[in-house]
Amino acid sequence: MVCEAIEEAHVRSKRGEWWKQDVQTPYLAIKLEEVQRRYREFRKTMPKAEVYYAVKANPARPVASALANLGSSFDVASANELLMVLDLGVPPSRISFGNTVKRAADIQLAYRIGVRHFAADSIGEIDKLAALAPGSYVMVRLLVSCQGAEWPLSRKFGCDREMAVRLLRYAKAVGLQPVGVSFHVGSQQTNPHAWDEPIREAAGVFAEMASDGIELQTLNLGGGFPANYLKRVPTLGEYNAAIEESLRRWFPERVPELMIEPGRGLVADAGVLVSEVLLSSRKSANDDHRWVYLDCGLFGGLIEALGEAIRYRIETERDGDLCGPAVIAGPTCDSADLLYERNPYPLPLSLRSGDKVRLLSTGAYTFTCGMAGFNGFGPLQCICV
Repeated sequence: MVCEAIEEAHVRSKRGEWWKQDVQTPYLAIKLEEVQRRYREFRKTMPKAEVYYAVKANPARPVASALANLGSSFDVASANELLMVLDLGVPPSRISFGNTVKRAADIQLAYRIGVRHFAADSIGEIDKLAALAPGSYVMVRLLVSCQGAEWPLSRKFGCDREMAVRLLRYAKAVGLQPVGVSFHVGSQQTNPHAWDEPIREAAGVFAEMASDGIELQTLNLGGGFPANYLKRVPTLGEYNAAIEESLRRWFPERVPELMIEPGRGLVADAGVLVSEVLLSSRKSANDDHRWVYLDCGLFGGLIEALGEAIRYRIETERDGDLCGPAVIAGPTCDSADLLYERNPYPLPLSLRSGDKVRLLSTGAYTFTCGMAGFNGFGPLQCICV
Protein backbone atom coordinates (compact mmCIF):
# COMPACT_ATOMS: atom_id res chain seq x y z
CA MET A 1 0.00 0.00 0.00
CA VAL A 2 1.21 3.51 -0.83
CA CYS A 3 0.71 6.35 1.65
CA GLU A 4 -1.11 8.89 -0.45
CA ALA A 5 -1.12 12.60 0.26
CA ILE A 6 -4.42 13.77 1.76
CA GLU A 7 -6.65 15.44 -0.78
CA GLU A 8 -6.70 19.19 -1.25
CA ALA A 9 -10.13 19.68 0.32
CA HIS A 10 -8.68 18.78 3.69
CA VAL A 11 -5.14 20.14 3.82
CA ARG A 12 -2.75 22.96 3.18
CA SER A 13 -1.56 21.34 -0.10
CA LYS A 14 0.06 24.04 -2.26
CA ARG A 15 -0.68 26.92 0.13
CA GLY A 16 2.83 27.11 1.50
CA GLU A 17 4.53 25.72 4.56
CA TRP A 18 3.35 28.43 6.96
CA TRP A 19 3.50 25.96 9.86
CA LYS A 20 7.31 25.60 9.64
CA GLN A 21 8.89 27.37 12.61
CA ASP A 22 12.51 27.46 13.73
CA VAL A 23 11.80 26.09 17.21
CA GLN A 24 12.15 22.77 19.01
CA THR A 25 9.34 20.28 18.49
CA PRO A 26 6.71 19.62 19.52
CA TYR A 27 4.88 22.84 18.80
CA LEU A 28 1.46 23.95 17.65
CA ALA A 29 1.24 26.46 14.81
CA ILE A 30 -2.02 28.43 14.47
CA LYS A 31 -2.93 30.31 11.33
CA LEU A 32 -4.91 33.32 12.59
CA GLU A 33 -6.22 34.05 9.11
CA GLU A 34 -8.01 30.68 9.20
CA VAL A 35 -9.51 31.42 12.63
CA GLN A 36 -10.86 34.71 11.27
CA ARG A 37 -12.18 33.04 8.12
CA ARG A 38 -13.99 30.44 10.15
CA TYR A 39 -15.56 33.10 12.41
CA ARG A 40 -16.86 34.95 9.36
CA GLU A 41 -18.26 31.68 8.06
CA PHE A 42 -20.21 31.16 11.29
CA ARG A 43 -21.56 34.71 11.15
CA LYS A 44 -22.59 34.35 7.51
CA THR A 45 -24.04 30.84 7.77
CA MET A 46 -25.77 31.27 11.14
CA PRO A 47 -26.60 35.01 11.16
CA LYS A 48 -29.40 34.70 13.73
CA ALA A 49 -27.05 33.40 16.44
CA GLU A 50 -24.63 35.47 18.49
CA VAL A 51 -21.20 33.79 18.54
CA TYR A 52 -19.64 33.26 21.98
CA TYR A 53 -16.20 31.75 21.47
CA ALA A 54 -15.55 28.93 23.98
CA VAL A 55 -12.18 30.12 25.25
CA LYS A 56 -11.30 26.69 26.66
CA ALA A 57 -10.76 25.35 23.14
CA ASN A 58 -7.64 27.48 22.69
CA PRO A 59 -6.91 30.29 25.14
CA ALA A 60 -3.88 31.65 23.26
CA ARG A 61 -4.06 35.41 23.52
CA PRO A 62 -3.55 36.08 19.76
CA VAL A 63 -6.46 33.74 18.97
CA ALA A 64 -8.79 35.51 21.39
CA SER A 65 -7.56 38.90 20.18
CA ALA A 66 -8.23 38.05 16.53
CA LEU A 67 -11.79 37.05 17.41
CA ALA A 68 -12.35 40.05 19.67
CA ASN A 69 -11.32 42.37 16.84
CA LEU A 70 -14.03 40.80 14.67
CA GLY A 71 -16.68 41.44 17.32
CA SER A 72 -16.98 37.97 18.84
CA SER A 73 -18.48 37.48 22.28
CA PHE A 74 -16.87 35.00 24.68
CA ASP A 75 -17.85 32.06 26.88
CA VAL A 76 -15.52 31.72 29.86
CA ALA A 77 -15.23 29.07 32.57
CA SER A 78 -12.80 30.58 35.09
CA ALA A 79 -11.37 33.80 36.45
CA ASN A 80 -8.20 33.44 34.37
CA GLU A 81 -10.15 33.14 31.11
CA LEU A 82 -12.32 36.06 32.14
CA LEU A 83 -9.39 38.34 32.97
CA MET A 84 -7.58 37.50 29.73
CA VAL A 85 -10.64 38.39 27.65
CA LEU A 86 -11.22 41.60 29.59
CA ASP A 87 -7.58 42.58 29.10
CA LEU A 88 -8.22 42.48 25.36
CA GLY A 89 -10.80 45.23 25.77
CA VAL A 90 -13.87 43.01 25.46
CA PRO A 91 -16.73 44.63 27.40
CA PRO A 92 -18.33 42.57 30.19
CA SER A 93 -21.63 42.65 28.29
CA ARG A 94 -20.05 40.37 25.65
CA ILE A 95 -18.94 37.75 28.19
CA SER A 96 -20.97 34.79 29.44
CA PHE A 97 -19.78 32.80 32.47
CA GLY A 98 -21.09 29.49 31.17
CA ASN A 99 -19.50 27.05 33.61
CA THR A 100 -22.27 25.66 35.82
CA VAL A 101 -19.86 24.89 38.68
CA LYS A 102 -18.09 28.10 39.64
CA ARG A 103 -15.78 29.08 42.46
CA ALA A 104 -17.50 31.61 44.73
CA ALA A 105 -14.57 34.03 44.44
CA ASP A 106 -14.79 33.85 40.64
CA ILE A 107 -18.48 34.76 40.73
CA GLN A 108 -17.70 37.72 42.97
CA LEU A 109 -14.91 38.87 40.66
CA ALA A 110 -17.04 38.54 37.54
CA TYR A 111 -19.93 40.43 39.11
CA ARG A 112 -17.67 43.18 40.45
CA ILE A 113 -16.24 43.90 37.00
CA GLY A 114 -19.62 43.93 35.31
CA VAL A 115 -20.38 40.42 34.03
CA ARG A 116 -24.09 39.72 34.37
CA HIS A 117 -24.66 36.53 32.35
CA PHE A 118 -24.26 33.24 34.20
CA ALA A 119 -25.33 29.60 33.80
CA ALA A 120 -26.44 27.08 36.42
CA ASP A 121 -27.85 23.56 36.64
CA SER A 122 -28.48 23.16 40.38
CA ILE A 123 -30.09 24.87 43.36
CA GLY A 124 -26.68 25.20 45.01
CA GLU A 125 -25.34 27.22 42.08
CA ILE A 126 -28.49 29.38 41.96
CA ASP A 127 -27.98 30.12 45.67
CA LYS A 128 -24.37 31.19 45.03
CA LEU A 129 -25.45 33.50 42.21
CA ALA A 130 -28.26 35.01 44.25
CA ALA A 131 -25.85 35.78 47.09
CA LEU A 132 -22.82 36.87 45.07
CA ALA A 133 -24.26 38.21 41.79
CA PRO A 134 -27.68 39.59 42.76
CA GLY A 135 -30.02 40.55 39.95
CA SER A 136 -27.92 38.81 37.30
CA TYR A 137 -29.27 37.02 34.24
CA VAL A 138 -29.26 33.25 34.57
CA MET A 139 -29.64 30.44 32.08
CA VAL A 140 -30.31 26.86 33.15
CA ARG A 141 -28.50 24.08 31.33
CA LEU A 142 -30.41 21.01 30.19
CA LEU A 143 -28.98 17.51 30.39
CA VAL A 144 -29.14 16.03 26.88
CA SER A 145 -27.94 12.98 24.98
CA CYS A 146 -24.58 13.34 23.26
CA GLN A 147 -25.19 10.53 20.80
CA GLY A 148 -23.26 11.17 17.61
CA ALA A 149 -20.49 13.10 19.36
CA GLU A 150 -16.93 11.79 19.15
CA TRP A 151 -16.12 13.54 22.44
CA PRO A 152 -19.35 13.26 24.51
CA LEU A 153 -20.15 15.52 27.46
CA SER A 154 -22.91 13.42 29.02
CA ARG A 155 -23.90 13.49 32.69
CA LYS A 156 -21.42 15.97 34.14
CA PHE A 157 -23.42 19.07 33.24
CA GLY A 158 -27.11 19.87 32.99
CA CYS A 159 -30.37 18.82 34.60
CA ASP A 160 -33.61 17.32 33.33
CA ARG A 161 -36.51 19.38 32.04
CA GLU A 162 -38.54 19.18 35.25
CA MET A 163 -35.66 20.42 37.36
CA ALA A 164 -34.83 23.14 34.80
CA VAL A 165 -38.31 24.57 35.26
CA ARG A 166 -37.98 24.44 39.04
CA LEU A 167 -34.59 26.14 38.93
CA LEU A 168 -35.81 28.96 36.70
CA ARG A 169 -38.77 29.55 39.01
CA TYR A 170 -36.46 29.49 42.02
CA ALA A 171 -34.02 31.89 40.34
CA LYS A 172 -36.87 34.37 39.91
CA ALA A 173 -37.94 33.94 43.54
CA VAL A 174 -34.45 34.72 44.88
CA GLY A 175 -34.00 37.88 42.84
CA LEU A 176 -32.21 36.67 39.73
CA GLN A 177 -33.47 37.21 36.18
CA PRO A 178 -34.17 33.88 34.43
CA VAL A 179 -33.57 34.52 30.72
CA GLY A 180 -33.30 31.16 29.01
CA VAL A 181 -32.05 27.65 28.54
CA SER A 182 -28.73 26.25 27.36
CA PHE A 183 -27.49 22.81 26.34
CA HIS A 184 -24.56 21.10 24.63
CA VAL A 185 -24.93 18.17 22.22
CA GLY A 186 -21.35 16.95 22.71
CA SER A 187 -18.06 17.99 21.16
CA GLN A 188 -17.29 16.96 17.57
CA GLN A 189 -20.97 16.25 16.99
CA THR A 190 -21.27 14.50 13.62
CA ASN A 191 -25.08 14.49 13.40
CA PRO A 192 -26.66 17.81 12.32
CA HIS A 193 -30.02 16.63 13.72
CA ALA A 194 -28.64 16.15 17.25
CA TRP A 195 -30.01 19.58 18.21
CA ASP A 196 -33.63 18.61 17.51
CA GLU A 197 -34.46 16.80 20.77
CA PRO A 198 -32.88 19.38 23.10
CA ILE A 199 -34.61 22.18 21.18
CA ARG A 200 -37.89 20.35 21.74
CA GLU A 201 -37.11 20.03 25.44
CA ALA A 202 -36.17 23.69 25.63
CA ALA A 203 -39.43 24.70 23.95
CA GLY A 204 -41.27 22.78 26.66
CA VAL A 205 -39.41 24.73 29.35
CA PHE A 206 -40.19 28.03 27.60
CA ALA A 207 -43.89 27.09 27.48
CA GLU A 208 -44.07 26.11 31.16
CA MET A 209 -42.34 29.30 32.21
CA ALA A 210 -44.70 31.37 30.05
CA SER A 211 -47.65 29.78 31.85
CA ASP A 212 -46.13 31.16 35.06
CA GLY A 213 -45.91 34.61 33.52
CA ILE A 214 -42.12 34.40 33.03
CA GLU A 215 -41.09 35.05 29.43
CA LEU A 216 -37.72 33.55 28.56
CA GLN A 217 -35.82 35.27 25.77
CA THR A 218 -32.67 33.27 24.95
CA LEU A 219 -31.79 29.79 23.76
CA ASN A 220 -28.11 28.83 23.91
CA LEU A 221 -27.45 26.10 21.33
CA GLY A 222 -23.98 25.45 22.74
CA GLY A 223 -21.12 24.10 20.69
CA GLY A 224 -20.50 20.74 19.05
CA PHE A 225 -19.69 22.04 15.57
CA PRO A 226 -16.95 19.76 14.24
CA ALA A 227 -13.45 19.96 12.85
CA ASN A 228 -12.11 18.03 9.87
CA TYR A 229 -10.41 14.95 11.26
CA LEU A 230 -10.20 11.61 9.42
CA LYS A 231 -13.96 11.19 9.12
CA ARG A 232 -15.79 13.51 6.81
CA VAL A 233 -18.33 15.74 8.52
CA PRO A 234 -21.30 17.73 7.20
CA THR A 235 -20.86 21.37 6.25
CA LEU A 236 -21.78 24.21 8.58
CA GLY A 237 -24.65 24.99 6.21
CA GLU A 238 -26.08 21.51 6.78
CA TYR A 239 -25.94 22.03 10.53
CA ASN A 240 -27.66 25.38 10.23
CA ALA A 241 -30.41 23.97 7.99
CA ALA A 242 -31.19 21.19 10.47
CA ILE A 243 -31.19 23.58 13.43
CA GLU A 244 -33.40 26.09 11.62
CA GLU A 245 -35.89 23.34 10.80
CA SER A 246 -36.04 22.28 14.47
CA LEU A 247 -36.47 25.87 15.63
CA ARG A 248 -39.39 26.39 13.25
CA ARG A 249 -40.99 23.13 14.39
CA TRP A 250 -40.70 23.63 18.15
CA PHE A 251 -40.94 27.43 18.32
CA PRO A 252 -43.63 28.07 15.66
CA GLU A 253 -44.77 31.42 17.03
CA ARG A 254 -41.47 33.06 17.93
CA VAL A 255 -37.90 31.82 17.74
CA PRO A 256 -35.96 33.08 20.77
CA GLU A 257 -32.73 35.01 20.65
CA LEU A 258 -29.95 32.53 19.87
CA MET A 259 -26.44 31.97 21.19
CA ILE A 260 -23.85 29.49 19.96
CA GLU A 261 -20.57 28.60 21.67
CA PRO A 262 -18.21 27.19 19.03
CA GLY A 263 -14.72 26.30 20.19
CA ARG A 264 -13.38 23.37 18.20
CA GLY A 265 -15.40 24.48 15.17
CA LEU A 266 -13.68 27.87 15.18
CA VAL A 267 -10.04 27.03 15.85
CA ALA A 268 -9.26 23.34 15.31
CA ASP A 269 -8.71 23.47 11.54
CA ALA A 270 -6.39 26.47 11.95
CA GLY A 271 -3.81 24.38 13.81
CA VAL A 272 -0.96 22.09 12.81
CA LEU A 273 0.96 20.24 15.52
CA VAL A 274 4.51 19.50 14.42
CA SER A 275 6.20 16.56 16.13
CA GLU A 276 9.42 14.59 15.68
CA VAL A 277 9.74 10.82 15.31
CA LEU A 278 11.87 9.56 18.19
CA LEU A 279 11.90 5.91 17.21
CA SER A 280 10.37 3.41 14.82
CA SER A 281 10.68 -0.19 16.06
CA ARG A 282 9.05 -3.61 16.35
CA LYS A 283 8.46 -5.83 19.38
CA SER A 284 9.56 -9.01 17.60
CA ALA A 285 11.03 -10.09 14.28
CA ASN A 286 7.62 -11.10 12.94
CA ASP A 287 5.59 -8.28 14.50
CA ASP A 288 2.99 -7.05 12.01
CA HIS A 289 2.89 -3.58 13.52
CA ARG A 290 5.66 -1.08 14.00
CA TRP A 291 5.71 1.21 17.00
CA VAL A 292 6.29 4.85 16.06
CA TYR A 293 7.18 7.03 19.05
CA LEU A 294 6.61 10.79 18.75
CA ASP A 295 7.87 13.58 20.99
CA CYS A 296 4.25 14.54 21.69
CA GLY A 297 1.63 12.22 23.16
CA LEU A 298 -1.44 12.16 25.38
CA PHE A 299 0.23 14.16 28.15
CA GLY A 300 1.75 16.71 25.77
CA GLY A 301 -1.50 17.94 24.25
CA LEU A 302 -3.02 15.01 22.37
CA ILE A 303 -5.33 13.92 25.19
CA GLU A 304 -8.31 13.71 22.83
CA ALA A 305 -6.71 10.68 21.21
CA LEU A 306 -7.48 8.89 24.50
CA GLY A 307 -9.53 5.83 23.66
CA GLU A 308 -8.92 6.77 20.00
CA ALA A 309 -11.86 9.17 20.26
CA ILE A 310 -10.27 11.71 17.92
CA ARG A 311 -8.21 10.39 15.00
CA TYR A 312 -6.15 13.20 13.59
CA ARG A 313 -5.01 13.43 10.01
CA ILE A 314 -1.25 12.94 9.87
CA GLU A 315 1.15 14.08 7.15
CA THR A 316 4.81 13.22 6.76
CA GLU A 317 7.56 14.23 4.35
CA ARG A 318 7.63 10.61 3.17
CA ASP A 319 4.01 10.44 2.03
CA GLY A 320 3.95 8.53 -1.24
CA ASP A 321 6.31 5.81 0.02
CA LEU A 322 5.11 2.30 0.80
CA CYS A 323 2.89 2.33 3.85
CA GLY A 324 2.10 -0.04 6.72
CA PRO A 325 0.21 -0.06 10.03
CA ALA A 326 1.84 1.55 13.05
CA VAL A 327 1.01 1.90 16.72
CA ILE A 328 1.66 5.55 17.61
CA ALA A 329 2.95 6.34 21.10
CA GLY A 330 4.07 9.42 23.00
CA PRO A 331 7.46 10.01 24.63
CA THR A 332 6.68 9.57 28.34
CA CYS A 333 7.34 6.55 30.54
CA ASP A 334 3.63 6.02 31.17
CA SER A 335 2.31 2.96 29.33
CA ALA A 336 -1.04 4.73 28.83
CA ASP A 337 0.69 7.27 26.56
CA LEU A 338 -0.64 5.63 23.38
CA LEU A 339 -2.52 7.33 20.57
CA TYR A 340 -3.57 4.58 18.19
CA GLU A 341 -3.03 0.95 19.20
CA ARG A 342 -6.46 -0.63 18.80
CA ASN A 343 -6.64 0.70 15.24
CA PRO A 344 -3.04 1.15 14.05
CA TYR A 345 -2.41 4.13 11.81
CA PRO A 346 -1.05 3.77 8.24
CA LEU A 347 2.34 5.47 8.05
CA PRO A 348 5.24 5.26 5.57
CA LEU A 349 7.52 2.28 6.15
CA SER A 350 10.47 4.59 5.46
CA LEU A 351 9.71 6.80 8.48
CA ARG A 352 12.83 7.21 10.61
CA SER A 353 14.03 8.87 13.83
CA GLY A 354 14.36 12.62 13.32
CA ASP A 355 11.60 12.83 10.69
CA LYS A 356 8.91 15.42 11.27
CA VAL A 357 5.21 14.62 11.19
CA ARG A 358 2.29 17.01 11.13
CA LEU A 359 -0.99 16.38 12.92
CA LEU A 360 -3.67 18.46 11.24
CA SER A 361 -6.71 20.21 12.70
CA THR A 362 -5.05 20.33 16.12
CA GLY A 363 -5.90 23.93 16.96
CA ALA A 364 -8.39 22.94 19.68
CA TYR A 365 -7.81 21.16 22.99
CA THR A 366 -4.09 20.54 22.43
CA PHE A 367 -2.16 23.60 23.62
CA THR A 368 -4.77 24.05 26.36
CA CYS A 369 -4.73 20.41 27.56
CA GLY A 370 -1.01 19.61 27.65
CA MET A 371 0.52 18.78 31.03
CA ALA A 372 3.54 20.88 31.92
CA GLY A 373 6.41 18.90 33.33
CA PHE A 374 5.34 15.25 33.32
CA ASN A 375 8.56 13.22 32.98
CA GLY A 376 10.31 16.56 32.50
CA PHE A 377 8.72 17.21 29.10
CA GLY A 378 7.84 20.87 28.73
CA PRO A 379 4.43 22.32 27.83
CA LEU A 380 3.36 22.48 24.19
CA GLN A 381 4.35 25.73 22.54
CA CYS A 382 1.66 27.62 20.62
CA ILE A 383 2.89 29.87 17.82
CA CYS A 384 0.35 32.08 16.05
CA VAL A 385 1.15 33.34 12.57
